[in-house]
Amino acid sequence: MIQTILVNGNVIILDERRPRVSALAISYGRVVALGDDAEIRRLAGAGATVANLDGKTVLPGLVDAHLHWEAQARALRSVNVFEAPSKERALERVRERLAQTAAGEWITGQGWAQDLWDDRAFPSKADLDAVAPHNPVYLSAKSGHAGWVNSAALAAAGVTDSTPDPEGGQIARDSAGEANGILLETAMDLVRDCVPRLTGEQLADMMLDAQALAHRSGLTMIHDFDDPSCLVALQILRERGQLGLRVVKQVNQAWLDAALASGIRRNFGDDWLRIGALKLFADGALGPKTALMFEPYEGEPDNFGMPLVDKEEMIEYVSRASACGLPSSIHAIGDKAVHDVLDVFERVRQEEAARGEPISSRRHRIEHVQITHPLDAGRLAELDVIASMQPIHATSDMATADRYWGERNKYAYNPRLQLDHGARIAFGSDAPVEPFDPLLGIHAAITRERKGQPAGGWYPDAKISLHETLLGFTHGPAYAAEMEDRLGRLREGYLADLIVLDRDIYQVEPDEIPELTVLGTMVDGVWRYRDFD
Repeated sequence: MIQTILVNGNVIILDERRPRVSALAISYGRVVALGDDAEIRRLAGAGATVANLDGKTVLPGLVDAHLHWEAQARALRSVNVFEAPSKERALERVRERLAQTAAGEWITGQGWAQDLWDDRAFPSKADLDAVAPHNPVYLSAKSGHAGWVNSAALAAAGVTDSTPDPEGGQIARDSAGEANGILLETAMDLVRDCVPRLTGEQLADMMLDAQALAHRSGLTMIHDFDDPSCLVALQILRERGQLGLRVVKQVNQAWLDAALASGIRRNFGDDWLRIGALKLFADGALGPKTALMFEPYEGEPDNFGMPLVDKEEMIEYVSRASACGLPSSIHAIGDKAVHDVLDVFERVRQEEAARGEPISSRRHRIEHVQITHPLDAGRLAELDVIASMQPIHATSDMATADRYWGERNKYAYNPRLQLDHGARIAFGSDAPVEPFDPLLGIHAAITRERKGQPAGGWYPDAKISLHETLLGFTHGPAYAAEMEDRLGRLREGYLADLIVLDRDIYQVEPDEIPELTVLGTMVDGVWRYRDFD
């Protein structure tokens, strides 16, 4: 029985065999027919709903292949210091939130970036103490790899001047050896773990706001990299009948033993909520200069970044996970980190081959791949490792990258390099590090510009085509999720996940892409958001 018909549209299938049609039919969450208006209308029976698109454009649903869903949900209700233009403005926002907060309650927020400030200097606990002396304050950096806290937060966590640095992290200190309120990498957990936890029900309620925003942005699926508390809340949404996004849930390092002991393997779950890969961190990030590099940061001859997991330890984790049916997804930003992770995957690929397992059974990924050594440029393709990249990072980070990496940026944020070598690409946003707006990511990938600058694009040889970019937001993530046989394109038998745009994305000027309007988002044949007749 046909339930829904869309006619009089510009339906872009992303299938080279038949790139466009004007109509499609949907039944029980699946696309069952595509063609012209007349042949699809003939399929309509009693009770079928017919939607006249009036020339609007339809695309397969867009996927964010890397974000932090719990953190994003929390960010929507936290103090907003995202890309605050100055330290003073960030402090003003904390002061505004303090006026709405009871004495002694925690204040949290996300998104500050000292590189946007005139002096580019890290802030301190004294800055926060001046505006919030009695409420603990924890603000994570835009990169997610540094935290800014006040004295009350340090005290609540029991962090003193003599507290040793945790493995893989650093408590920044002033010239007198006093903890100055900046926490790097795993040191962030010392305070973050003291922030009062929400119940699963509370977090699920918060996720509804994030999900509504995702639908308005054209997202139909996400790949999440947050902790098990996120999985709990997602399951609650599923139980309530409120989960309207498909989710691939990664397993973070701290919970690997529990996952393996339970016998969970990749793809455990269903087309709504499924287990993906083990998640590890090889290094830090560009902003706090903790991304692991072969050569030092410009102007800092002794700073090569920071490894977070030793290579031999990574091999052990990835090998164990692979033997038990889980691929691995490893955060690597610096060129040395990417190199080390490729060495890890090369070793584990040999083990998989010795067991007789096909490469496609372990869809390993490198998250970010922000800068690659020239000698490693073709290794992701050789090892069939997915390049999980975020095009928006290039235009967001370019000024900072120029300062810290110099001429090495020819090989930075470069999906063109990976595609030319034959690597598979999956695109995302890293939200809440960046907004989860795929149209912004599409624009960044094809223009390498931010607000028209630099004219012609930053390292323009790294630009990719619109078609390649759309595949990176559709088919690439579907492949990474082992769902390419039913997701990522609009074909007969595929899941009915699609979006409606006000204009043809292939016909507008590239600078107009961020201004396109998502008028409808359908997941599993159901309109989750619709703003057209």
